[in-house]
Amino acid sequence: MVNKTLDNTTEVIEVKYNKDRDEIIQPDLFDKDRPGESYVSLVKKQFKKNKLAVISVYVVFFFIFIALFADFLSYAKPLYVKYEGTTYFPVIKDYLVGIGLTRWDPPELININWKELDNQNKVESIVWAPVPYGPAEVDLMHSLSKPRGDHYLGTDQVGRDLLSGLIHGSRISLSVGFVAAGISAFIGVILGSLAGYYGGKMDIIISRFIEIMLTFPLFFLIIVIVAIYGSSIWYVMLAIGLTSWTREARLIRGEILKVRNMEYVLAASSVGLPNRKIIFRHVLPNSIAPVLVSIAFAISAAIIIEAALSFFGMGVSATTVTWGSLINEGRTAPNAWWLAIFPGLMIFISVVAYNLIGEGLRDALDPRLRD
Repeated sequence: MVNKTLDNTTEVIEVKYNKDRDEIIQPDLFDKDRPGESYVSLVKKQFKKNKLAVISVYVVFFFIFIALFADFLSYAKPLYVKYEGTTYFPVIKDYLVGIGLTRWDPPELININWKELDNQNKVESIVWAPVPYGPAEVDLMHSLSKPRGDHYLGTDQVGRDLLSGLIHGSRISLSVGFVAAGISAFIGVILGSLAGYYGGKMDIIISRFIEIMLTFPLFFLIIVIVAIYGSSIWYVMLAIGLTSWTREARLIRGEILKVRNMEYVLAASSVGLPNRKIIFRHVLPNSIAPVLVSIAFAISAAIIIEAALSFFGMGVSATTVTWGSLINEGRTAPNAWWLAIFPGLMIFISVVAYNLIGEGLRDALDPRLRD
């Protein structure tokens, strides 16, 4: 039984136990205050009031769309071509060849120069991507070209199209942001949950471990990890995730300390539910909200770290184009202003968007700011 006190009155609410699902049915103590509205709907309603946060969500979806369809937006080969009476879809064909489902037939089509054939009018019909250049396509005849013609945002020192690099570089930034933040959140939630729920020696050991991690300069620790194991996108994501989980751990520990002695947790413990089920079914779902806010900020932090690593030449491999590596190109060519302005603008917009989403979530999850 649970005592609910409102307006100096006490109401007894029954805590029910579902034997079939082996779980406590938590009483919704505030249904009468908000009839017909769930907690999720209240959060969504509050979040939508923050116009900047809503716009930021659309900006993030736009970046995700660019990352998913980068090869259809910018590619060195055409989307569609009819050559010698046969129709080809080179972009899709490259995907299928890459995963081993098919092969180019005849084999000489693998390295055929479609642009040269198009200029010589040897193709019957052809459709190019909006940006008809690949991110690694070198054109020394147009090195450091200003934004004009087919090179909408200019080129770098070896003639690579800047817009193509920005489009394909979004894959690296989003991948690093989401994967690194996911690793960080997973480690932080697990360790923070154990420390907050069990307390005692478990809490002391994990808390001291968190304090030790906080004493390390994380950026230089990431540099050391990347320098030892090599420049790979996977190592970069793993290094960022393994060194930036302390914030999530401290947040979830604090929230679990608040809820572990609440009535529904005590009821679940009294009926003999194992600690694993109590933590993951009852305690963690009611403590995870601040971590969602932290994840949004962690994604933006990971994007900045990856850009900084690429800027110093310690991120992904040299052949991979990223926003940070494009800014690094601009450092060696001070007159090519477009190499610094456009990649920096992309990093700025993505980081600000994630930060605004994090602030919007923080305000929406705070009951004190709810109308």
